[in-house]
Amino acid sequence: MAATCVVGLQWGDEAKGKIVDFLTEKNDIVVRYQGGANAGHTVVFDGKKYKLSLIPSGIFHSHITNVVAGGVVLNPAMFLKEIDGLKEQGISCENMILSDRLHVIMPWHFEEDRLMNETTTGESIGTTMRGIGPCYRDKVGRSWAIRLGDLYRETFAERIRAIVAKKNMILAGMDPEGGAQRLDAEQIISDYLGYAERLKAYVTDTTAFLLDALDAGKNILCEGAQGALLDIDHGTFPYVTSSNSSGVGVCSGAGIPAKAIQKLVGIVKAYNTRVGGGPFPTEQDNEIGQHIRDMGNEYGTVTRRPRRCGWFDAVAARYTARLSGATCLSVMLLDVLSELPEIQICTEYEIDGKRISYFPAHVDDLRKVIPHYITVPGWQQDITGCRKWSELPENARKYVKKLGEIIGVPVEICSVGPDRTQTIFVEE
Repeated sequence: MAATCVVGLQWGDEAKGKIVDFLTEKNDIVVRYQGGANAGHTVVFDGKKYKLSLIPSGIFHSHITNVVAGGVVLNPAMFLKEIDGLKEQGISCENMILSDRLHVIMPWHFEEDRLMNETTTGESIGTTMRGIGPCYRDKVGRSWAIRLGDLYRETFAERIRAIVAKKNMILAGMDPEGGAQRLDAEQIISDYLGYAERLKAYVTDTTAFLLDALDAGKNILCEGAQGALLDIDHGTFPYVTSSNSSGVGVCSGAGIPAKAIQKLVGIVKAYNTRVGGGPFPTEQDNEIGQHIRDMGNEYGTVTRRPRRCGWFDAVAARYTARLSGATCLSVMLLDVLSELPEIQICTEYEIDGKRISYFPAHVDDLRKVIPHYITVPGWQQDITGCRKWSELPENARKYVKKLGEIIGVPVEICSVGPDRTQTIFVEE
């Protein structure tokens, strides 16, 4: 039995979807195991661009079984819209199954997200206002959580009525001026039973399916969402997502044992980006940052928010590679740096006059760090047409190798453009 995992090692948006799509042919099953519709994975091939939020990136291969596992939180309306959109583009979604254990985002989660965001002062934690955090909160709270399998139980309507009665009181308390939307239990029951009918063909026990697949010797590819620095337990809390988005979340989210994971591909951009608030030691809020943003089209796949951009942070990547158990790296968007005469890599931090090589646990400490860089020469030529490692300029090859050396994990893949064909295996 063997599982390969693809995990972003930065603050998300590392182009994980491309590598999942690239590696899919070598596997039998692709699993999306955490997060929700706050993820945006882009896959480009044959001159077409496909944007995914909830559906696994293996959906473009008809022989692959795509699994949305129990660690995901599902917005049924958005999921069905995504299915319909792919079908309009000629992509069948019949090769997909949904976990009956995954938690369902309900109308009250959207309203809670809105009201909490309106009352929060100071720096935004970066919510996409899709009800994901409140859904995970109810999952942990248990009493008011709805799992996908619950939609097919005779007690579903009764549960919704009981929850809505409590949620209406809570929402009213969150907005005493009366601006909170009042929930209609009967409308919710009708809407979600309609979703349940359309989803019924996909719903199964994916945990049993994956365990049986491992026993049968199938190869599984696990697709992470967001990035390790956004991990709820190990990221830059509270400016994080609501799930375990580092490698430590694979087993709990997918429902597979740790011994099954034989390879973990850590995905990094050739630079760093971040969306929303929170510390960003290597951020370049200047012409360099704008150049990277323009060259890399650094705007959110889901939200279209401009991403904050900066130099590669090897201190952070070294931390998340160790945390996630990365066995190799894939360096993405190398072509974005092609016009720069010099490129900087952060290799150490300084805090209160002391040099450190570790990633601070508290954001207040991370805000204070001074990044220390090494400078390497750029290559200043177009590399988007390169298809082999030997075709890359020497300085581009040296830069990729240097990242692997500093992080302490070998680089196996680099990317010079969005298309499948613009993916290069690194040669020793």
